[in-house]
Parts: sequence; structure tokens; C-alpha cells
Amino acid sequence: MLFTGIGELVTNDPAVGDGSMLGIVRDAAVVVGDGRVLWVGPALGAPDADSRIDLGGRAVVPGFVDCHSHLVFAGDRAAEFAARMAGTPYDGGGIATTVAATRAASDAGLRGLLARRVAEMRAQGTTTVEIKSGYGLTVDDERRALRLAGEVTAETTFLGAHVVPAGADRDAYVRLVVGPMLAACAPHARWIDVFCEPASPHAFDADEARVVLEAGRAAGLGVRVHGNQLAAGPGVALAVELGAASVDHCTHLTGADVEALAGSDTVATLLPGVEFCTRSPYPDARRLLSAGVTVALATDCNPGTNCSSSMPLMIALAVREMGMTPAEALWAATAGAARALRRSDIGVVAPGCRADLAVLDAPGHLHLAYRPGVPIAAALEV
Repeated sequence: MLFTGIGELVTNDPAVGDGSMLGIVRDAAVVVGDGRVLWVGPALGAPDADSRIDLGGRAVVPGFVDCHSHLVFAGDRAAEFAARMAGTPYDGGGIATTVAATRAASDAGLRGLLARRVAEMRAQGTTTVEIKSGYGLTVDDERRALRLAGEVTAETTFLGAHVVPAGADRDAYVRLVVGPMLAACAPHARWIDVFCEPASPHAFDADEARVVLEAGRAAGLGVRVHGNQLAAGPGVALAVELGAASVDHCTHLTGADVEALAGSDTVATLLPGVEFCTRSPYPDARRLLSAGVTVALATDCNPGTNCSSSMPLMIALAVREMGMTPAEALWAATAGAARALRRSDIGVVAPGCRADLAVLDAPGHLHLAYRPGVPIAAALEV
């Protein structure tokens, strides 16, 4: 299939087009087949194809890669959101409400909710999503969450160490996570994650987090970390030490944290929707970028701290609140997020890559930040 009439094509390949980080080709065309990109270039040089679709001057960008989400859940926490807007601080305790609702839901109910959320993401241009467990906190419920997530994505993350369940003994729960729970969940997961946040009484300290992550790594899972969301802490240093693909949040960083990230291949995944929904300080993306850190953007779509599935909104927030240029924010939401998943076949429009594209009802990528809240992006069906 030949897609032509593309006013602006963002490839994220600086070897083509204008030579910028976005590799922009104007008056462009793309040929796709068997789910892969076959050819990219100026429309005047496009080869023949079996079928042809003219996009009428619209822009095309790589499909957004949402590398941090929590989509397997039931219920909502709108009342908690309202309380935060009235001044109640967030400490992670509300997760227990979602755990109870999710445990009570049927497989069919959770599957239906998950399908609707993924469809909502695709309608806004997201073509790859990572999905975490973490709202079960028992062996069977965590395994169920990952099994359901695996029906819609290959990027599944075991997050049994989301919080310590109310009333549980901390040491005993960590032993459960790294023992029977990990054994049951590892076959359904690609990654392991932990909420390492000593500032929260519900999350895990550095020693507990290390035990969880090392056990997951020994079981063949890649490492991810929730770190430095509520205060400066050990999350970033631990992630870098263990070779994590990504450390997510990075809201409160010391100079040593930034230096460690800059000297590693661990991606700093920023989640500005969380700061928007908790009235918290935004991460300083400019500080990270200036130090040479690879930055990704993701939604952290979840029922408690950001119930938005909109990657375009994350781009707009990154530009408005975190010091990123529109080009940097788009790259972080596509190629940067692909790096956070250790993927080279997505986030870039180049021959051999997956044909994961998003079309904008706009002439160029600047409109993603220029028109916040307007539904101009959608996954391109190929």
C-alpha cells in the first residue's frame, strides 16, 4: 500500500529528509506491506504499489510508544483526584482501592475494560503500549493481570512490588513477590518493575527493591524502576547499577542522579500527566537533555494519578511545563520511548521497521503541542 499526499513525514531518521533529529521529509510518501515499512521518500519518487491512499497534505509521524501504563484495573478513583485538588497529598495509599476493585472483577470484565482503553489509545495515535500488573498483589491476581495484558501487547511488566498490601508483613510480602509470585508471573512477562520510593510508607526501600529486581533479572526479565517520584531517593542509582532499560518518573533528581543517567544507557522516562493530576513539580527535562540523558515520555495511564491515555497531551505538557521543544517531545514519545523498551523496530519510519504510523489532522508535528486537547492524532490503519 502506498500512502502519498503526506505534507510532512517525521521519520526520526536523521539520515533522510532535512537531516534534523526528526528526519523530516516534505511532500512525502511511504510504502508498507506485511506490516513493515518498505520504502520512504519524496512522493515524486514513490514506487508503484497494489493500492494507494492520498492523505491530502496531512502529517504522518511514527506511532506513539507509550512505555509506561497500568491498564488492567477495575473501578476508578475520581474522588481521590478531587481530594488532591483540594490539597490532600499523594503517597500511594489509594492503590489499595484499585486492588480491591480489580480482584473483584471477572476476567471478561477486565478484558472488556482493557480493550476499550487500548482502542482509546489507538484513536490518539498510540501503536505500542507497555502494560504493568500491580493491582492484584496475590499470586493468582498478578498472573491474571499479566495474562490479560499479554493478549494485547508483548510489552508486559510484572509489578507485584507495586505497594505492600495493607496489613501485610513487609518481609513476608517481598519473599512472596520473589518466590511463588515471580515463578507464576515470569512466563507472562517481559519486564520486572518495582515502586522504589522510601518517601512512601506503602512502597519499597532500596534494599527491598534490589532483592525484587535481582530476582526478576535472574528469572530472565528485563529491569524497569519507578523511582524518584515523591522525593530524591535511591531509585535512579539502583536502576543504573542494575542496567535497567528505564527509570520512570525522575521528578526529583540530584546532580549525581543526572550524572549517572548520562553515563548509562538507562532511559529517563518522564510522566508529566502525573504531575498535572497531582499538582506536583514537573521533572526538569531540559536539565536531563542538556546532560545527554536519553529521555522518553509516557502517560502512566492509571486510575489514581493520571487517568489520561493521551500521548499528544503528554507532548503538550512536556513542551509547556518541562522545557522541551516540540521536536524533542515528539522524539521522546516515539524513538525515545522505543529505546525505553529496548526496541529498534518501532518509533522510527524506515525500511524494515514496523508499519506503526500515526496520521495528524494537521499539516505538521508542531500542532501536537500547538493544539492541546484537540483530537488530531490517530493510528493509521495499514
